Amino acid sequence: MEVKRDILWRVYISFIGILLVGLLVLGRAFYIQRFQGTYWVGMSDSLHKRINILEAERGTIYSEDGQILSVSIPTFDIRLDMQADGLIEKNGRIFRQNIDSFSKALAGYFKDKSASRYKQELETAFKKGDRYYLLKKKISFRDYKAFREFPLARLGKNKSGVIVETSSRRLTPFGLLANRTIGLSREYTDENRETRKQNVGLEKSYDTVLSGKQGQRFVRYVAGGTAIPIEGSQTDPVQGKDIITTIDVNIQDITERALMDMMLKCEGPYGTAIVMETATGKIKALANLGRQSDGNYYENDNYALKNTEPGSTIKLLTLLSVLDKGTSTIDDKVEVGSAGRMQVGKKIVTDAERAPRPHLTVKECFAHSSNIGMSKLAYKAFAKDPSEFREYIHKFGLDQKLPVDLSDVSRPLLAPLDQKGSAEGNMLWMSFGYGISISPLHTLTLYNAIANNGRMMKPYLVNSIQGNGIVLRQFNPEVLNESICKPEVVKHARSAMEATVIDGTATRVFKGVPFSVAGKTGTAHVSDGKIKYNHGVYQASFVGYFPADNPQYTCIVVIRTRPFAASHYGGSLAAPVFKEIATKVYSLYVEKKSPTQYVAQQDSSSYLYAGNTNDIKQVLQSFNISYTDSVTNNKWSVLSGDNGNRIVKPGVKPSTVMPDVRGLGLKDALYMLESMGLKVAVKGKGKVTNQSVEPGAAVKQKMEVTIELG
Repeated sequence: MEVKRDILWRVYISFIGILLVGLLVLGRAFYIQRFQGTYWVGMSDSLHKRINILEAERGTIYSEDGQILSVSIPTFDIRLDMQADGLIEKNGRIFRQNIDSFSKALAGYFKDKSASRYKQELETAFKKGDRYYLLKKKISFRDYKAFREFPLARLGKNKSGVIVETSSRRLTPFGLLANRTIGLSREYTDENRETRKQNVGLEKSYDTVLSGKQGQRFVRYVAGGTAIPIEGSQTDPVQGKDIITTIDVNIQDITERALMDMMLKCEGPYGTAIVMETATGKIKALANLGRQSDGNYYENDNYALKNTEPGSTIKLLTLLSVLDKGTSTIDDKVEVGSAGRMQVGKKIVTDAERAPRPHLTVKECFAHSSNIGMSKLAYKAFAKDPSEFREYIHKFGLDQKLPVDLSDVSRPLLAPLDQKGSAEGNMLWMSFGYGISISPLHTLTLYNAIANNGRMMKPYLVNSIQGNGIVLRQFNPEVLNESICKPEVVKHARSAMEATVIDGTATRVFKGVPFSVAGKTGTAHVSDGKIKYNHGVYQASFVGYFPADNPQYTCIVVIRTRPFAASHYGGSLAAPVFKEIATKVYSLYVEKKSPTQYVAQQDSSSYLYAGNTNDIKQVLQSFNISYTDSVTNNKWSVLSGDNGNRIVKPGVKPSTVMPDVRGLGLKDALYMLESMGLKVAVKGKGKVTNQSVEPGAAVKQKMEVTIELG
């Protein structure tokens, strides 16, 4: 009896305990539901909701005449979820039914692996249950469109397990043309596996304009890992704005070709060339070529913006300063001696070449690039107060960072001119190009001011910012200094630069040029980092403008030589590049100049283009433009279009007869004709519309041909 009562008592206690626990659970549930419900719902959402970033389409960079310099095109990563519900049901029946045909389709289209290799890799991934198997990386829209029709892929996401991730890449249709100036925009993974962005050039300076604004949307993940967008939660991305640059594709191509030819001859480590529109400060071309370990040259750095000691091109600063101060006139005689070596103040100054006469006028000192003559002029003007020379440097903007569109422009470096004991010597070295370190763009801006009658213009690379074809911001020419010196000083400086070409250090190069040129040669010993003055490395330069009587363009060419190069003077290295650029630009734009209104053709129902076969096809495929391909093995092709029908057919083939280059762009036409050894003169702008030698006519090397663009 006692045992029975003891058992019942235990049962009652257990029942009461369970009842109390149940009541506590119910009470807790009620409390959570009533008072903590919002908190736990939010916690649940945080575990099952995610924010998906929607990338904005990056804006396009155009040349001044509307040609695309840099554009974003979509690319696609194709992945497979090998545990997708439809793919694994019934022991993977759908996968096994389609694996053979799917592998054959992949191999047949992409031609990078055999069908058996594709099948083996897919089966391995399926056995592992890989939920994120990378099948194809960064394929074009054209390839993605074809892929969607493959067996298995066309069954839909649930049955095929296909995951498509869209991104974009920047395409530069003109390849390396102005590549460093346009720049790049790319993402990369650093050593900590963090995604970072790398921008240079205009892509960096205008990144916030080009990149637009990211969008976002909330998605909820449900069973199977499927992401379902939450209605009403999406913020659409805002497309980036477009940039219209001042770059002229024709002038840029001319500039790069001329510089490349000389770099290949001299094998120097790098060279740069800039062409500026005199009246406005627009940079029409900017070329930078650096030598790589394989011996080839690429646009690897913006040498135009890097500081170097300029050498004799800085003598314009000295000339302007002494004339403006009035301590010398352009016709004053200066004793330079006949030994090529003379003491000036406390320094011994030498000339690279002996002067033609013991006494030279100020103009002749400049034209013959006499270090002795120019330093004596500076000593006469500033020996008592070298800091006054510093004031002229400031007046001419050579101690200030240029407000140009590119962020990596250097700030000038100057030796001190206010310290007793060293100021005089520093001033003398500066008078002919040492102790002052400025960029080629600084030098060009000063020379452009003289070509522009004393008005110094801000150099710039961007004409406007546009969105959907509407100009949102217009950049107009900007004056940095209305008058850097007296009008008569400008006049005398221009006559001195003309004398350099007529009877000075650049006479041989420009002999026979059918238009007037004014400028200055420069040759400097290089001391830069590990390179010392005695290492035999030089910087050769030429800066000037043309036509001298009515300046339209100002140009600078700077080339660094290899150690102890036989040819290292500005007159033999840089001036010939300037001459080639000036001759072709003059023929193209100045000889029969009429102001041209740039109009970018947005669409045309009937057209004819010609060019390199691979270039034409790449552009068509990148923009998913369908076409009929009738070219099997031909380097040059013609693209014709009429009412939406596009045909790529074989084009001209260079040989010993004159090809038909009508319809070609200037770049392709020059390449084709010059590769045949022909001398080409160019008139107008646009595509080739006429040629002086009829197609099919016999031609020989060095024969002159004129092509007209329109």
